[in-house]
Amino acid sequence: MLLDRVLLQTATGTHVVGVRIALTLAEHQRGLQFLDRLPEETGMLFLYRRPREVTMWMKDTRLPLDMVFIRPGGAVHRIERSAEPYSERIIASHGSVIAVLEIAAGLAERLGLQRGDRVMHRALGSDPA
Repeated sequence: MLLDRVLLQTATGTHVVGVRIALTLAEHQRGLQFLDRLPEETGMLFLYRRPREVTMWMKDTRLPLDMVFIRPGGAVHRIERSAEPYSERIIASHGSVIAVLEIAAGLAERLGLQRGDRVMHRALGSDPA
C-alpha cells in the first residue's frame, strides 16, 4: 500500500490530507476496516482503472467516515457524510467516478468540501504543483 497525499481545494483554501492509496482488489476490500482511530487529516484514496459507478459499505469498519466520490480530473462528484460504522447499507457514487476518498466523519464539513471542489493528485489527472 502506497503512502501519499492529496490536496483538497475548497472555498476555505487548499488542505493537505495524507492518504494510503488502495490499488489492488485486496486493498479495496480491506479499506479502513478494523481501525480504532484515524489520525486527523488522513484517509484512504481508492483508485479505479476507469470511470465507473462505485458502491461501498461500512461492514467491519469501526469509525464513521465521510466518503468523497471523485470524477476524472479531480472534481468532487458527491459526498456521503458520516457513513455509519458496521452498516451493510450500500453507498453508491450515483454516477461515474474514478476514485473515492475516505476521511474521518466531519472532516469534509470542517474543510468546507463541497460538490464541484477539486481533489488534486496525479492519478486523478489533477497533479498538485
